[in-house]
Amino acid sequence: MGRMKKTVRDADVRKKRCLVRVDFNVPLDENKNITDDNRIVAALPTIQYLLKHNAKVILVSHLGRPKGVNPDLSLKPVAKRLSELLHKKVRLAEDVAGESAQRRVRRMSSGETVMLENVRFEEGEEKNDPAFSERLASFADIYVNDAFGTAHRAHSSTEGVSKFLPVCVSGFLIEKELKFLGTALDSPKRPFTAILGGSKVSDKIDTIKNLLEKVDTLLIGGGMAYTFLAAQGYSVGNSLCERDKIALAKELLETAKEKGVKLILPVDTVAAENFSNDSPFRTVEGDIPDGMTGLDIGEKTVALFRAEINSSDTVLWNGPVGVFEMPNFAKGTEAVATALAESGAITIVGGGDSAAAVIKMGIADMLTHVSTGGGASLEFLEGKKLPGIECLNDK
Repeated sequence: MGRMKKTVRDADVRKKRCLVRVDFNVPLDENKNITDDNRIVAALPTIQYLLKHNAKVILVSHLGRPKGVNPDLSLKPVAKRLSELLHKKVRLAEDVAGESAQRRVRRMSSGETVMLENVRFEEGEEKNDPAFSERLASFADIYVNDAFGTAHRAHSSTEGVSKFLPVCVSGFLIEKELKFLGTALDSPKRPFTAILGGSKVSDKIDTIKNLLEKVDTLLIGGGMAYTFLAAQGYSVGNSLCERDKIALAKELLETAKEKGVKLILPVDTVAAENFSNDSPFRTVEGDIPDGMTGLDIGEKTVALFRAEINSSDTVLWNGPVGVFEMPNFAKGTEAVATALAESGAITIVGGGDSAAAVIKMGIADMLTHVSTGGGASLEFLEGKKLPGIECLNDK
């Protein structure tokens, strides 16, 4: 990324209409109650900053995948919860950019907040339709993007509107993501270690290639490790193994060697008779017996990973190292998370399953940064440009 983007601090927001893209895609139960308001809480600093500086705040978010107007996915519960958190009334428009929205925005005073209805009710949103982008942009003087979780999508509210507004800046959430993810990739404190897990090599090829240019050590766990172990000539039993990616795994092992990157694979595996928490299991070293499936890293691997984490100054983790959903095979992932929390290093967790793991364990606040975007953080780690970030003004 290299170039820093302007933030709300760099714009004169007083009395200005600010169109703020937030990520309020929160989970709802069958009675439309929000079961986890983390994402709303995370957006408060940007909203409060704008209100304190007397801006007019117009919030835009999606919720779920409505495919047209779907009252079950209305932002009503979100507007209600945000009003409670801000101790200020947040008015919800009845549509996204129609008469109700236009009326609400027209009547706003400085220091007030209006929320537009679920932006995905409009089919132009996901198509990044210029006509819809222009309609949205017409509400505002300034565009603020604070939704990192959707920054890898070029939709109207994440990228399209920027073409019609001269001032486009980030909120504090995106600023934090760029600061930690960007610094880790561009100028990390070394030694720099990355831990990659998850099930498939194919999902992480670009991430591995990009990280091999940047890290000192790469630890690989999860289902993807078995393709690498197979590439080294081990039998992997019934473990997840992408046979069509074995040649590529060999190539990546060679690249690591050429670049002087220490690439560490599991030396022992917790293998089970079937893919189930109740299955009999044991720890094996070397070949995994026929008929058995590797579901977690073993204790020797945990010790090896822990030693690497402890000797690092920056650690980046993306993807669980075992089948974290099953308690019997969550021990490796929990041990990695705990090692990160206790390491004293700069610790960054890419979004998605690994972020869910540290939140579930209650140790997220012991880490330097837990990314809010699954797909977005992965694309960032692959070295891709994210449309929702690229469209913002450079500092």
